[in-house]
Amino acid sequence: MQKLILKCGLSPGDIATMTIAVESLMTYFPNKYLVDVRTPCPDIWENNPHITPIADDDKDACQINLQYPSINESGQRPITFCNGFTRFLAAYLGVSMEAVTNRPRLYLSDEEKTWANQVRQYFTDGRDVPYWIINAGVKNDFTAKQWPIEHYQDVVNRTRGRIQWVQIGESGHNHPKLEGVIDLRGKTTTRELIRLVYHSQGGLGPVTFLQHLCAAWEKPYLCLLGGREDVFWVSYPRQHTFHTVGLLDCCRHGGCWKSRVVKLNDGDSKDDDLCQFPVVGLQRSVSKCMAMIQPAEIICTLERILAS
Repeated sequence: MQKLILKCGLSPGDIATMTIAVESLMTYFPNKYLVDVRTPCPDIWENNPHITPIADDDKDACQINLQYPSINESGQRPITFCNGFTRFLAAYLGVSMEAVTNRPRLYLSDEEKTWANQVRQYFTDGRDVPYWIINAGVKNDFTAKQWPIEHYQDVVNRTRGRIQWVQIGESGHNHPKLEGVIDLRGKTTTRELIRLVYHSQGGLGPVTFLQHLCAAWEKPYLCLLGGREDVFWVSYPRQHTFHTVGLLDCCRHGGCWKSRVVKLNDGDSKDDDLCQFPVVGLQRSVSKCMAMIQPAEIICTLERILAS
């Protein structure tokens, strides 16, 4: 059996979709490859039955740096993120293969599924409260994904008493605190977040790790897309995508893929890749395409989900 070490140094959301490539490879060729991975998020691969430990210095192992260049065609062809890594891996290996699943594949042990989640631990009596997860923050390298904090707070306020919101976010990233939520910002490991989403009712936020986790566990997710990315590229079943592609000149024919709203003056080259229509004067500057998405739209969709 051929040994493969698949490498990728990208963010957790990217690594989540990388699981699709591994799932597809082992489904198409169950007796041809042994696969190990090298990524910044080992928790994503825990309990994955397709992973076999392979030493870094194993001379028989082929080491592959996974990419998804098909993103460059996403505005012209019906290509999804789900198939990005898979298409690249198939081309690299010279085999015929497409994604066998429309969502990331994560694995919890039977024991993990029984562990009390962090929301249950939050209540001193250990009650099991239904909850939704909200990610109101972004990394500074892609502030163009920001939705107004005021809008997030409005959604929380208008669903109070019906939805228990849990705010998550990695420490070191830009996650302003919301009022009226259970605050778990900076308080979850990757594995804890995976389990937190598994037990949740759904999620709200931009294109981010939370979106991919909700897709993995087939949870509803309200995805705040705006006009930055191509709609087909980021779509998942059971998710609701709020976009403005086609409504502004900058995203008339597809996502603009801009990085930041305004300059941060931190020496990063992304300061030269700015939104064409920034909206300032809010708690944080946002792109016009994101400001156009109104809380009422989110509330309406939440009402439909809660009534189903």
